[in-house]
Amino acid sequence: MRLEFEKLLNAIRVGEAASMPFEIEGDTYLRTFSPKERLILLGGGHIAQPLCRYCADIGFAVTVVDDRPSFANQTRFPEAAEVLCDAFPDAIGKLAITKRDYIATITRGHRHDADCLRIILHGEFPCYLGMIGSKRRGIELLRLLEEEGFPRAALDRIHTPIGVDINALTVEEIAISITAEVIQSRRKDTPRRSKAELLVTEDINLPLLELLANAQTPKALLLVYETEGSTPVKSGAMMAVDQSFQAVGTIGGGCSENAVLMDAYRLVGTGRSQCVTVDMSNHAEEEGMVCGGQMKVLIQDI
Repeated sequence: MRLEFEKLLNAIRVGEAASMPFEIEGDTYLRTFSPKERLILLGGGHIAQPLCRYCADIGFAVTVVDDRPSFANQTRFPEAAEVLCDAFPDAIGKLAITKRDYIATITRGHRHDADCLRIILHGEFPCYLGMIGSKRRGIELLRLLEEEGFPRAALDRIHTPIGVDINALTVEEIAISITAEVIQSRRKDTPRRSKAELLVTEDINLPLLELLANAQTPKALLLVYETEGSTPVKSGAMMAVDQSFQAVGTIGGGCSENAVLMDAYRLVGTGRSQCVTVDMSNHAEEEGMVCGGQMKVLIQDI
């Protein structure tokens, strides 16, 4: 298993998504490791603020672009990973868009939208590209771009009007509709989960993976593979503990985690594995928590 973690780590270091199967009690569980996708908001107007906030909350690294200093600043977008104050074509060139990126073109005018699309369409097409505006306006702009020589197949991939049709009226509702469409695009190839066979958590903890891939350090892996009810983490949460009782990662913290850590520590170097069920209600009252569910945890010597 250590060699599998080493291969996983090498893939992640070059920016690739990766996954790893775990055979647990006769079932196969798949843990995915996905680098944060980048969502580029071309336009820092009123819709961009809640959209940045919502998409940062669901794990996107949000970049906001606007050519107005009063709109393109970190104070206005505290959740953004990056804010660029620059002309849209120049900023797009600097961002080096890839097929993993998501782009929402929400500028303040038809001319800026067209300028953005011209630059984007000359490069690698992103995973998602949406443009704000009415249906009529979108049709007219796409027709203009087709007349300029851009392929129809690429133009048909642009989501316009942007967002899922939920009859949104307010700024926040429009931002929710765009967020929903971004999620839809993100999950279009994700198989439906059935009894946790595809684990929920997809984050990457590099120090944890480096420890698991290290051949010099005996350690045990802890992996939450099923949850029921209210739990502090979702399935896919991981941590590791070594012989000196140094731990990396978390499966929720508190007394429940500490109890499982002791079991893991005892397994280090034995070549064995075991599964334990953690009843959160046993620890909730003493820790002042509201959790009352259960977690099933794989403990595996690595």
